[in-house]
Amino acid sequence: MGFIMEFAENLILKLMEDPKKRDQKARERLYAVKDRCERSKEMWSYPLRPYGFWTFERHNSQLAWDPQISQAPGRRDPYDDLLQQTFNNPK
Repeated sequence: MGFIMEFAENLILKLMEDPKKRDQKARERLYAVKDRCERSKEMWSYPLRPYGFWTFERHNSQLAWDPQISQAPGRRDPYDDLLQQTFNNPK
């Protein structure tokens, strides 16, 4: 009877996962994710445009005169719609 119990115990232990190996895999995965995050943060810190690019007069004037940019959703002035409705429908 002891032989069967020993066999069953060894079988169960063999099928179980080694906690040290599981911990090692989890740590490796976390370190890899951390490295990827640090690389992403570093890439985000690089300037895509030189300092002051978005405040140049050329850029600001283009926003005003280019209808494709100036009338885009989110840039369009909501009061323009009200003014057009008022002047197009006189009472």
